Amino acid sequence: MARQRKRKGDPVTGWLNLFKPVDMTSTQAVAILKRRYNAAKVGHGGTLDPLADGILPIAFGEATKTVQWAMDAEKEYVFTIRWGISTASQDAEGEATATSDARPTREAVEELLKSYVGTIEQVPPKYSAIKVDGQRAYDLAREGEDFELKAREVDVFDAAVIGMPDADHTVIHVTSGKGFYVRAMARDLAFDLGCEGHISQLRRTRVGNFGAAQAVPVSRIEETEDKAELLALLQPVQAVLDDIPQLTITRGEAANVRQGREIQLMPHLVEQWRAERVDDDRAALVICDGHAVAMGEIRAGRFEPARVFVA
Repeated sequence: MARQRKRKGDPVTGWLNLFKPVDMTSTQAVAILKRRYNAAKVGHGGTLDPLADGILPIAFGEATKTVQWAMDAEKEYVFTIRWGISTASQDAEGEATATSDARPTREAVEELLKSYVGTIEQVPPKYSAIKVDGQRAYDLAREGEDFELKAREVDVFDAAVIGMPDADHTVIHVTSGKGFYVRAMARDLAFDLGCEGHISQLRRTRVGNFGAAQAVPVSRIEETEDKAELLALLQPVQAVLDDIPQLTITRGEAANVRQGREIQLMPHLVEQWRAERVDDDRAALVICDGHAVAMGEIRAGRFEPARVFVA
């Protein structure tokens, strides 16, 4: 019987609120963090374009089981549209595809943005990671392949002009849900305004609870030699699970849950869960000594573990 290969690296667990710089891919950022922490398992909570900077949540160890919650979280962006030139990729990296002398007024952009707030239909940019017949759309686009992407619903909670330093540039702040593309918004705004335009600068300022003010720059990670100091920068697994009722259990109960066993909850915990849950959702997260133990459901006063986190 073949031996199971042991994963290399330390069992580091937690979330890092990373501030990714321009000209670095999300994959490169993960590689740097994996090396600096000597971590066995690392992932990220949502790709950020190389030409964009800002928040890139990094998941270590058991936190990788909660990546989807970061990807689904509300996000905020601040971006600048440069008017007059459209590009193939809708950003400064792509080749120019059209030019125009038309420039929108601030009032025109502000008025149009109102129609972009809500649940809207958006066609993703061709230079995106969406798969088409098993291949990434950006690979097909770079090869000059002709293909179309289907429109899909995305949520835009807020969109506002926050600056217009000159006639050629408009700065916009957007709060959105998952699956939203800033480059697609810039493309559509330009089309609706009868102008040409592309993203010249993009920053993601928030992903869920991860904000720019508390973000750790990559340079600090690379300069820090003390492993304890690096570990102190991590947030717990539950940092992205704030929308799930969190219940504190005893160490004995935690041991049972980690074995996949159901536990009977104390009445006060059941009442707490009922007060915090949304609608008829039965989800709950149990915690012990500040660490996430498991996610699961509560039925008839019993917690049934579905996703267990290794201590």
